[in-house]
Amino acid sequence: MKAESVFAPLKEDMDHQERLCLLALSHVDFLSPREKRLLLEAFDAAEPLFHLSLSDLGRLVGRKLSTGLWDPPALLRSGERTGKFLTENGMGSIFYRDSTYPPQLREIYDPPVTLFYRGTLPDNGFPLAGIVGTRFPTGGARRAAFRLGMELGQAAIGVVSGLAKGIDREAHDGCLEGEGRTIAVLGSGIDQIYPSSSRSSGMAILSRGGAILSEYPPGVPPLQYHFPARNRIINGLCRCVVVVQAPERSGALITADYALQEGRDLFVHAAGLAGSAGAGSRRLAEAGATVVDGSAAILREWGIVPRTPPTPRRRLPEGERLARALEEEMAGTREPRRGPSNWRT
Repeated sequence: MKAESVFAPLKEDMDHQERLCLLALSHVDFLSPREKRLLLEAFDAAEPLFHLSLSDLGRLVGRKLSTGLWDPPALLRSGERTGKFLTENGMGSIFYRDSTYPPQLREIYDPPVTLFYRGTLPDNGFPLAGIVGTRFPTGGARRAAFRLGMELGQAAIGVVSGLAKGIDREAHDGCLEGEGRTIAVLGSGIDQIYPSSSRSSGMAILSRGGAILSEYPPGVPPLQYHFPARNRIINGLCRCVVVVQAPERSGALITADYALQEGRDLFVHAAGLAGSAGAGSRRLAEAGATVVDGSAAILREWGIVPRTPPTPRRRLPEGERLARALEEEMAGTREPRRGPSNWRT
């Protein structure tokens, strides 16, 4: 069953109490997103859920629940603190029933009920491509991820990835180099960028009109089991997923599996096929994924004529680039770069 068939999106008139209850629901860790949607379907609202007993919840979701974590008053206080934190720090949240919720994400099997975000979200319909891969790429795959992100940015296609070191971060940085905008999906709360080595890239994403997203409330740490769940959101936001380089048992292969299950276009990059670092990529290619060596094949698939790109600036060494960016920011001379206009704040 497609998720959108559960119940229709709301209009833009959700009241404060309902939003507070939905924020509180984001703190209920023992229920899956699908179970939360089933509960919302049963009452057509979140507020009545906080009058139910644990046994009532279990009956509605179809399994016995045994936990001491169901404390409605405490959860509502957590939701109130989260709402205050978001407001005070210029962050936001959108809910599954909001009309602004990404429609492609709503179509996946298990979309999150709540998305927390920093920065600027793209308008619904803006084309997005996921770029994923290993945290320990070869030099050729690293360069390929950067160039692919840059080419997509130059073509006014947003890049979505997970901000991890390696392929993810190269894809984000490349998109920014191509004057594009990019989205990072985290496995932690949006108030903390993980890993810490990706902080400069995360700040660049925000300063240049992109966004950082998570289904986890602020304050939630980057737990190991969050990252496979995070990958379904990367896939759900995108029209296609490109695996640049993936060994066997790579998290990028989880994203590829989601792409196949949800009917997204799946590509693998030719630069990441060799050796043990590309064993997972080769398996995808052998199973029928299209092999590409850049953005041209993707753009052709989508019927997009590439624009003549500007001559790329010489990429500075990482330390020199970060030092220069910090100097510019401290001097007040660093201006956000222009990107596609159809992104909303």
